[in-house]
Amino acid sequence: MQFRMPAKLTVALVLVALLTTSASLVAAQPAAQSSKDMRPVAAVNVFIGTGGDGHTFPGATRPFGMIQLSPDTQVRHFRQSYPWAAGYRYEDDSILGFSHTHFSGTGHSDLGDVLLMPYTGETKLEPGYPERAHSGYRSRFSHQDEQAEPGYYAVKLLDHDIKVELTTSERVGLHRYRFPQGSEAKVIMDLRNSIYDYKTKNLWSSVRMRDAQTMTGMRITRGWAAGRQLYFAMQFSRPIQQRAIYNREDAVEYRGFASPGNGANDKVRFEGKALVGALEFGIPDNQELLVKVAISAVSEEGALDNLKEMPGWDFDAERTKASQAWNQALSSVEIQAAPEMRTMTYTALYHSMMGPTLFMDSDGHYRGPDNQVHQAKDFRFYSTFSLWDTYRALHPLLTLIQPAQRNADFVNSLIASQQVSPEGILPVWQFHGLETWCMIGYHAVPVLADAYMKGIPGFDAEQALAAMVKSAEYGPYGGLQHYMKYGYVPIDLEPEAASKTVEYAFDDWTIARMAEKMGKADVAAKFYQRAQNYRNVFDTKTGFIRARKSTGEFRVPFDPAVSNFGSDYTEGSAWQYSWYMPHDNAGLISLLGNEAAASAKIDQVFDAKVDEKIYAHMEDISGLIGHYAHGNEPSHHVAYLYNYFGAPWKTQQRLTQIVQSQYQNRPTGLAGNDDLGQMSAWLTFAALGFYPVAPGSNEYIIGRPFLNKAVLHLPNGKNFTIRANKLSDKNTFIASVTLNGKALERSYLTHQEILAGGELVFVMQAQANTSWGSSLAARPYSQTAYR
Repeated sequence: MQFRMPAKLTVALVLVALLTTSASLVAAQPAAQSSKDMRPVAAVNVFIGTGGDGHTFPGATRPFGMIQLSPDTQVRHFRQSYPWAAGYRYEDDSILGFSHTHFSGTGHSDLGDVLLMPYTGETKLEPGYPERAHSGYRSRFSHQDEQAEPGYYAVKLLDHDIKVELTTSERVGLHRYRFPQGSEAKVIMDLRNSIYDYKTKNLWSSVRMRDAQTMTGMRITRGWAAGRQLYFAMQFSRPIQQRAIYNREDAVEYRGFASPGNGANDKVRFEGKALVGALEFGIPDNQELLVKVAISAVSEEGALDNLKEMPGWDFDAERTKASQAWNQALSSVEIQAAPEMRTMTYTALYHSMMGPTLFMDSDGHYRGPDNQVHQAKDFRFYSTFSLWDTYRALHPLLTLIQPAQRNADFVNSLIASQQVSPEGILPVWQFHGLETWCMIGYHAVPVLADAYMKGIPGFDAEQALAAMVKSAEYGPYGGLQHYMKYGYVPIDLEPEAASKTVEYAFDDWTIARMAEKMGKADVAAKFYQRAQNYRNVFDTKTGFIRARKSTGEFRVPFDPAVSNFGSDYTEGSAWQYSWYMPHDNAGLISLLGNEAAASAKIDQVFDAKVDEKIYAHMEDISGLIGHYAHGNEPSHHVAYLYNYFGAPWKTQQRLTQIVQSQYQNRPTGLAGNDDLGQMSAWLTFAALGFYPVAPGSNEYIIGRPFLNKAVLHLPNGKNFTIRANKLSDKNTFIASVTLNGKALERSYLTHQEILAGGELVFVMQAQANTSWGSSLAARPYSQTAYR
């Protein structure tokens, strides 16, 4: 996902990552893991993805929680910030503080709100430099003194000899600082801190003293989501004895008149664009200081109300509650597997439940894409929708492992956003209620369609379909007016036209599916026809998706390995995008000639000898196996295409290749950005043995299992058990499959079969079974017929 850093910096960071992680793997293990502790929460290694380009964070949060309380190791100018998209990077050795909002796994970023940093000794108002110890308030740390598990993070600040512990409820972050014996407790509060920073990003901020232990405040930023408002309420376990809050702006042309108060301690309100405060609490009797911070998108009063969610000061009790919440969420899947695979799969499940995030006050108020305050009725408002990524596997996974009400809340949040959107369309990439316009497609549409097709209750289908159609017919967005006119997006009128055409066609198909089920034949016919528009950009002479001009001809010159920002493709090349018609793979077969030609073409994707330098300028094109790029979403379904070609054994072979090379139990264990859980959802499905190639089809394409046994504890109260008999490092191919004791010869499962409960049993062997799933009758859904 978008914003890039220079290739030379990328190479340098990769070298640092390799050198650092090779020496630090021992520290990067899940906390509290013992041979007897088989709880799911104990299997998670929260450090997976915190190194390299995974962009995950190790701090504390709740499942889908509003607070993400985590350490920040560096904050740089946004043009240099790609490696620190989550605030934290495992390769670093100093921490500048602990802020309360973070993204998990994005390739662009923002947030890092309300940074706190405990300290001892001299007050320093600037964070200083990572390479110069004691140059500011930041502190060195060691991974040997770092501990983390779902809902809890702890570290020792070496320069201040302070132990920091963090945990959260849904809306409140709780800090516990243990200071050296006899030392004064001091805390820096820095409202300037911002991930993906630049000089004028903070438009305004303020702090208000409510009493000796409580303060509130806000800031407005112009970042990824322009005009974002963030309010907070902060309460300390001890009274503030001394405070000094400064506005560090320079060259302020107009300052206005002085507010009441002769000094820092009798002044109750502070305002400016660059507020930083030094707070002193004396010498604690028990060496401890605790801090609670609640946030709100609505108001300071809303943040104060949210603070009531955590009325006491019992840190250990709150840590236990957070651990229990995560253990309950993770227990939706019961896993038996080799230790490394068990850890990787439970960690993938953990990362799959980091978003969308709750973004609603306790009284139901939230801020929408019109930047106005609204009231949620009968649902909880969620935001952080990375839809270009998550419609593919994350949202389908959540329909299996989360309660129907949670999935309905996601749908209702999307519909509510559309109803107050100034453009009248569903979110594209939304966080904190605001639109960012990042990436392409109208991929809220398949999320809604998939939920409806699966029978998830709790939302108005008429409203949902109306929102979907409006989004698909909003001409000013992404060249849609041209798409509706020509049947494709012309490259001379709109960038990334080839990618937009094929992604719009899939979204259109999901509208047709839902409309058909609702009995709206006219809407269904219209969008089924639009779903075939991918054919208009497929060049049968070259065998690739290509960009066309408004005059009809394909753009030349053409090189299927060329990629660039604003080119024919979005974060990819023709080698990655030419197989994206997941709703009509029989159509792909016909365009390529026949099954053998289609299978051979996908073989070329994986087997090509590729000089990785051709993609070096595109950091999102990562995790390369030939031209296959597992580090980015357009490739995620490709290994499963062999099932449509009558060769499921090749899917099994490719999945083994992908999982072994792209996922490891270490900080650099993700091949690319986790993208709000999409990369992790892919692994979760792969480990179970099936994958949703076409959300909205109600089918899961069978791959191969990587777990000895898994039990899905479904939202309807039933259990679906998956067994892999004779599974081993050598036995990676399917010999046979049974469903509820009966032979299963087709290469897919239906959603209804899973929801009914039962048992899916794989028998594994070392040699490929080339006959299983090969017949036409065995193949998954396709919009057009197999021939």
